[in-house]
Amino acid sequence: MGVQLNSGSAAGHESLESMSLEPLMTRDYERDPAIVYERLRRAHGPVAPVDLLGVPVWLVLGYEEAYEVLRGEHAWPTGLAQWRVRRDGRRPEDWPPAPSLDVNHVLIQGGEGYRGLKVAWDTALRPFQDPRHPVAKQLKAKITRDADELISLFTQGGRTGWADLSAQFSRPLPLMVASHLLGFPGSQHDDALMDMWRVLDAGPDAGPALERLLATLSELGASKMKEPGDDFPSYLLASHPGLSVEELSRELMMLLGMTSDHVGILISNTVVEVITGNLPASASLSAGLIRETMNRVVMQKPPLINFVPRFPLKDMRLGDYTIAAGDPVWVSVGAAHADPAFAGKVCPESTLSTRAHLSWGAGPRQCPARELAGGAAAIGVSRLFERLSGLELSLPVDQLPWRSSPFMRGLRSLPVRYTVSGTPALPVPSVPPLPAGAGSAPADESA
Repeated sequence: MGVQLNSGSAAGHESLESMSLEPLMTRDYERDPAIVYERLRRAHGPVAPVDLLGVPVWLVLGYEEAYEVLRGEHAWPTGLAQWRVRRDGRRPEDWPPAPSLDVNHVLIQGGEGYRGLKVAWDTALRPFQDPRHPVAKQLKAKITRDADELISLFTQGGRTGWADLSAQFSRPLPLMVASHLLGFPGSQHDDALMDMWRVLDAGPDAGPALERLLATLSELGASKMKEPGDDFPSYLLASHPGLSVEELSRELMMLLGMTSDHVGILISNTVVEVITGNLPASASLSAGLIRETMNRVVMQKPPLINFVPRFPLKDMRLGDYTIAAGDPVWVSVGAAHADPAFAGKVCPESTLSTRAHLSWGAGPRQCPARELAGGAAAIGVSRLFERLSGLELSLPVDQLPWRSSPFMRGLRSLPVRYTVSGTPALPVPSVPPLPAGAGSAPADESA
């Protein structure tokens, strides 16, 4: 557990910058992060010093320590203003993850403005996440129709065939979802999502991609200020009227990342686990428990593998190390789920798997769009397995090409062979037009 130290008790401990650091982003990590996590765990225990693309950071590997940091909003806050190296101007200007972290949206923002923004997010998302709401019903019908259209498109060559499920389904479907949520006109969303992937992959083109993405989202936000609609930007503006175009674009970037990239990876990872022998996940799917299937998958392959950093306000003891005030602390949910102290308590034969996973975070900074993202992924997964049978990989599982990203754990492609099951596309029920004011945010109930 973390122990707060007074200003004198930490004197003499070795600073993070002076330690011998193992690079995190290696070929081993890209192929199988578990190899790297276990090597670090053996060498350092539940918290390890690592080099993250040229910047020293603390990586939290233990479940108990990860849970403490995620829930400890006051002792372990977000907010880049706390980062000592950045504050002192010593962070490399060309550090690849910088574009993802420098956008001050709801999951990164610290300070007094956070609570009002979080309340506005919850209010704006409520119509989409409440299954009884007309907006949520319309969105579900649209996602179902989109999923069926995509499946019909890549299976039109015959009852059996080959497809790249990533390129032809699990990436375009969330793109369509994001388009519905954000109210994108035309095909702007195509380029926006590609730039979102570039930013999260923290490659050499992340900086220019971020500039293009925010410019596109600013244009979208400005149009919603003039002509509101039944979409998330308009609901967020109604809940938080003081947002500027620039501030709104940052929040839309966060929603785009969570509902597009996260959903797409969750769909692909679920398919891989089911068809390569994850028996509990397959059993849940056979029983029609789609959300339970995905819950089991995120235990082993969480899409968001490392969270944005936290920064202790004072020197803290965590694991076997003293973390100095202002050091970056990255929680690795992938490593935490594999921690023997946690994984050993999970019963794979149980009808229901544990809900104690950290895939959506924990505490007050849990992802506000988790129900929306999970619901969209569930529709995609259910339609795939209802309409296709005999799904099998076209490559050995250990040769699947994974993206290299410090944040996400997703495939670049997912080649499969399939057989159409004969189950037709679902007739999508017609949903009546929204009554006036149906999408307007209800009065804040948590202020």
